[in-house]
Amino acid sequence: MLSILIPTYNYDISELVRALLREANALPLAFEIICWDDCSTDTIISERNKALHQESEHYSYFRNASNFGRTQTRTLLAQKAKYEYVLFLDSDVLPVSDTFLQNYIAAIPNNYPVLFGGYQYRSEHQNEATILRWEFGRYRESHTAAVRNTKPYHYIFSGNLLMDKNTFLNLPFPENNSYGMDSYFSYQLYKNAIPVWHIDNPIWHLGLEENMIFFRKSLEAVKIRKHFAPELPGLENINSLIKHYSRLKQWRLDKVVGFFFRISEPLLRKMILGKNRSLFCLDLYRLGYICVVN
Repeated sequence: MLSILIPTYNYDISELVRALLREANALPLAFEIICWDDCSTDTIISERNKALHQESEHYSYFRNASNFGRTQTRTLLAQKAKYEYVLFLDSDVLPVSDTFLQNYIAAIPNNYPVLFGGYQYRSEHQNEATILRWEFGRYRESHTAAVRNTKPYHYIFSGNLLMDKNTFLNLPFPENNSYGMDSYFSYQLYKNAIPVWHIDNPIWHLGLEENMIFFRKSLEAVKIRKHFAPELPGLENINSLIKHYSRLKQWRLDKVVGFFFRISEPLLRKMILGKNRSLFCLDLYRLGYICVVN
């Protein structure tokens, strides 16, 4: 009934897999867990993930010969899955609830082809090196299902997502290895009027990038969104950054904002990456950046 699919790259999924096995083995559930390694460079972690097959016949491990990226790797996982429902989990997560799988199974009869359980972050974070990603996740991604269902296509992250397998495989995806492709995925669901239902069944997001890495990836995501925006009419309806950018262009203010962005960029960067971090400044930076980036 359920294929649990985990793309991974240089991340030890032992704790995640064992938590899933503990619950799944206690349920009247036909299931499999498939890990697909995207050509990790850490051979010790890869061998550890591969060796998990010795602990359960329900676990399988595959590996790309070269780095394909998460989008293509997820497609390979779905093609390999043998059950009608696929649960995508990122490698750097852990279920919050001991009834994580049971909660998803209970929600399937509602006949939604896409179910999203949500993200959750620890209430405290002491590591200054990764605190920007933690703050962004806690205040921008961690919302209740009631909030997410008011704008169902705005809050879709592929790290904790249950879908009908055929629905996923019929969606078009570009061959892209870039950060921020969840927006493209959300758009395809929106464009094809595929119903999405959010439930309160979160995972802990544990693998937080260092501040500068997250900042750079955020800008990469902005660039990707701008690149795809002309090909995705209506993207502004589900993405607030594209919505604001489209309005600036409509009012012919995008070049003005870009001019002031270039002047204020060093100060904004300092307020994002400095001691007194500001998510509002990150928003301003992203809006200015989309006005100037090619």
